[in-house]
This record gives sequence, structure tokens and C-alpha cells, in this order.
Amino acid sequence: MPENKGFLPLMINLHGRKVVIFGGGSVGERKAELFSEYANTLVISKTFSQKLIELQMQKSVTLIEMDAGSFSDNEIMEFIDGAFLVIPATSNKLINDRITSIAKSRNILTNQVDTIGEVTIPAVIQRGDLVIGISTTGSSPAFSRYVRQRIEKVITPEYEQMIALQNDIRTYLKEHVGDQKQRRSILWEVLEDDIIWKEISDSYEKAYKRAYDIVQEKINKKD
Repeated sequence: MPENKGFLPLMINLHGRKVVIFGGGSVGERKAELFSEYANTLVISKTFSQKLIELQMQKSVTLIEMDAGSFSDNEIMEFIDGAFLVIPATSNKLINDRITSIAKSRNILTNQVDTIGEVTIPAVIQRGDLVIGISTTGSSPAFSRYVRQRIEKVITPEYEQMIALQNDIRTYLKEHVGDQKQRRSILWEVLEDDIIWKEISDSYEKAYKRAYDIVQEKINKKD
């Protein structure tokens, strides 16, 4: 099996987990900006970008000013102890490879920035509870960003509102419609209703009323 064919997209809850990034340049900055929204993020470097310093001031990340190239194996192990993910993002591939090797010896996942590692980080689109990850499994990060920008033009804020509406209607249906197949059919009809999509951008309440009327019509028709 080709190396990049073993990747499976997963949604992982990173709340309370530790992510350690080695390198405070532009690559480390991008990784820290992403992971600081989800995990306890530690960045180790002898210098830091201005953005990383700002993230520390906002208490989004923790910065440790040290040269990773001077660490002993034991010191690296201490820094990554308890980590869920380690990201070697220094400008020195030999240092990155060494950190990766030590992390693997401790059964810690790694995201290598200069080769295809165990974990690849997708380009992410988030609209409320809708999360879309786009990846070329390391083959072309630029193309992942390109696809993300194209999709962002299609996935408008209305999608976030529709998810909330679907959740509200689904909750109502669970209380009033026992048949799962019928619930699924009603929810799908709500999704395909053009009037709801038009109204939801202006008024969630109007869209909900339209969806509620559809639900009642279907329930009463079955009765």
C-alpha cells in the first residue's frame, strides 16, 4: 500500500490534550494558531514570531524560549511527556527527524512538516457545527488551501443556521414521531425546501415556522 493511502479522516476531541510544537517561525505559528483553538498548545523555540508572542499574551499558547537543537534525548522526552501530538517544525530537518524518532519511541503521534508523517493537518472550514477538512495527505498543501477557498464560497453562513434548524426539528420529531424512517424523510424534505433556504438568511424564526408547518403537515397526513 502506498504510504499516503493509509490515512483515514477522523474528527478528534482535543479538549484538554497537549500538543507540543518545536519551532517558532512561520510554520510553527500556523500550527499553533490552529491547535491553540482546540488543545493545550506548547511552543518551544529559541525565537518566536510576533504572532506567537501575541498568542501567549492572549493565554492561547505557552512559549518556552530554548534551542531544541541543544536538547538531550531526556530533555525532549520531558517536554513531550503526556503529549497527544508532537509537531517538529524547526528549520533543521535533522532536528525534526530526531524529535520525531523520540516521540515515536514514546508512542506519541507526530506531524512532520518536511515529509509525510503519521498525521497530516487538513485545511479546515468551520461553520458552527459543520466542520470540513481538506487534505492531499501532504502531496500539495497549496492545493488544499485552493480547494478550501473554493468551498468557502459555497458553504455560506446559511449552512450553520440550517444545522441548528435541523437539530431543533430533529429534537421535536423524536418527541412526536416514533418511526425513524418518517423522521428521516421529514428532515430531508426540510433540507430540500427552497423557501426555508431563502428565509433562513433573513430570519431563523421564519425558517423554523416554515419547517414546523412542514412537520405538522406530514404528521397530520400520516394520521
